[in-house]
Amino acid sequence: MCLVSVDTPDTLPIIYERGLFGMYYDWCKSFSTYPRSYDFLHVDYLFSRLKKMCNFKVVVIEIDQILRPESTLIVRDTAEVINELESMVKSMN
Repeated sequence: MCLVSVDTPDTLPIIYERGLFGMYYDWCKSFSTYPRSYDFLHVDYLFSRLKKMCNFKVVVIEIDQILRPESTLIVRDTAEVINELESMVKSMN
């Protein structure tokens, strides 16, 4: 499942052309994944954008609920944001 943030350029048509599933998503709101959870999440400068728009900790908790235990989160962002995120994730185990 590919989630395209509502505040970024529209890349959903490209996702559909490649035969993948996708949808628009506002990370500042909760995302119902029941009964599914995911093994892999890759975010590209998501936290830098969201830091200005909504509560950073709420987004981290939302990601924790989306991912299965022992799954992978890949974050591409600034060093400052990654350091802050790393301390939050370590405290959550």
